[in-house]
Parts: sequence; structure tokens; C-alpha cells
Amino acid sequence: MASFVLIPGAGGVAWYWHRVVPLLTALGHDAVAVDLPGDDESAGLPVYVAITRAAMAKYDEVVVVAQSLGGFTAAMVAGEPNVSALVFVNAMIPTPGETAGAWWGNTGSAEAYQAAAVAGGYSVEIDIDTYFLHDVPADVVASGADLQREESDAVFGSVCDFAWPDLPITVIAGADDRLFPVDFQQRVARERLGIEPHVIPGGHLVALSNPEGLAGQLVS
Repeated sequence: MASFVLIPGAGGVAWYWHRVVPLLTALGHDAVAVDLPGDDESAGLPVYVAITRAAMAKYDEVVVVAQSLGGFTAAMVAGEPNVSALVFVNAMIPTPGETAGAWWGNTGSAEAYQAAAVAGGYSVEIDIDTYFLHDVPADVVASGADLQREESDAVFGSVCDFAWPDLPITVIAGADDRLFPVDFQQRVARERLGIEPHVIPGGHLVALSNPEGLAGQLVS
């Protein structure tokens, strides 16, 4: 059985993983979702890394799973001796020395999501309903409405100081992700990691819209 530490994206709310954690534990695995102080202007990547390392410390071996912006934190803890594997889920895959603020332009993400919007017939202007909640059940959205928080600017200026470790890395891409369209994620994974993503149904918040599919991919 595996132990999973799950890192959320922007805002840092552990609730994002609340539909996946019980599925993993029902299969006999350990799973803990990290809560990060996304709205704290004084908390950049070093703080996120310290919190994540503390969550990892009780495990002899741990699989680190990162959603979206969480990819930057995951890269910085991936070299810890107890990390056995790294999984990016609709994630920002960094390069050493990059900042999350520079990642968007470096990868051409805006051009990618705007082209997908034109092709898909929805707005090129990012809004929460169109780009994040379009496939999340309404009752799930309502259950987390009071838990959400904004991501401060601090983390976007933090340098992601790491080197890729020699361990298994997996990329999972949501086929219906509008923020990071699947062809964009495939290109970035090939360019930065030299691997092909596993594509599953679901949008950017796939842990909320397709928790069964994501959990199944994590344990496969």
C-alpha cells in the first residue's frame, strides 16, 4: 500500500482533495491533503515547502501528488529521501530556477487556452465558472464555497530552486481542462520531462469532477 501527500493548487485549500482522500483510504492507502496559506502575502514557496515536508515526515515512503500551482511546491520537495514518486495533475511543471509568475509566458499558456476557447466556443476571458467549475457538480461547488481563498502574489515571485531527482514521474491531464488544455499539457510534459501524460476525463479541478477516475489513475 502507498502513502500519498496531496498538494492543492492556487489558494492552497486542502478541501480540493476531499473527494479523492476517502477513495484512496478505502483502498487501504494512506492519504493526507496539505493546506497551504495561499492568501498570506508573506508566504512564498519556502513556506509551502516547509509545510509539505512536515506532512511528508511521518512516512518512510511517500508519493507526492500536485495539482496546478502545486507543481512548483512538489518539484522542490521531490528530492527528499522519502519521496518514491511524483505525480503532476493538471499541473504547472516548472524548470529549475523558474518562477510561477514567469511560467505562463515561458510555456505559452495564454495562447493555448485562448485557442482552445475559440475552438470550443466559450469565452477567452477567464472566469471561475467557465474555466474551473464547468464540470464540477453543483452540490460539490456549494459545499466548498466558504472555504475558498485567493492566492497572494508572493508565491509567483518565488524561485523554484530544485533539480529533478531520479524517481518515477507521472503526468495526469484532464481531457476537458480549459485552463491548461490537454494538447498544451502534452506539449509541456514532452518538452520539460520527456514523457506522455495519462489523459482522463475531467476539467482543471478533476479531483472534484472525476475523483474516481483520478484515484484509479493514482493507484494504477
